[in-house]
Amino acid sequence: MHSHDSGSSAGGPVPGPLPAGIPADRVTAGGSISEGMSPPGPAAPAQESVGLLPLVDAAVLAELEEELAGTGMAQRFARDYAALWEQRCSRLASAVQRHDGDSALDAAISLKISSAMVGGLRLARLAELLEAMIRSGDFSQGKVLMEWVAQDGSLTVTELRSTYILETG
Repeated sequence: MHSHDSGSSAGGPVPGPLPAGIPADRVTAGGSISEGMSPPGPAAPAQESVGLLPLVDAAVLAELEEELAGTGMAQRFARDYAALWEQRCSRLASAVQRHDGDSALDAAISLKISSAMVGGLRLARLAELLEAMIRSGDFSQGKVLMEWVAQDGSLTVTELRSTYILETG
């Protein structure tokens, strides 16, 4: 399976779309949010770009099924991903709240990778942005971004359950 993770480089701008409330001109090269950023509000056109990514990309799941030769592992992975969402989100939010860089980084990377594998491209991108904030020590903006992670994570799980897990599981 090819990687859907665009990665992030500490040496350049954070690529790809940003969540609403985080304008592109406020993101530093390391992925942190620059000073003076206002709290989230109505999204401006440039801020809506993260919303252009699909919650769930069915092609990613189809590719995973193909790679696993129809063994049912893709369906089980999606079912487990959905079942673990609340626990995963709570662990990440708690680590960000406590400013526990190691735990937060571990949880953000895990969320990024597992979301990409299950086709949750929007959530994977948010987790990537959160990872960059954690790496730069910007926990205050990480807390703000956690709101979008929680919201889009719940929407991703809902979509998986209604369009994929029930169909195949």
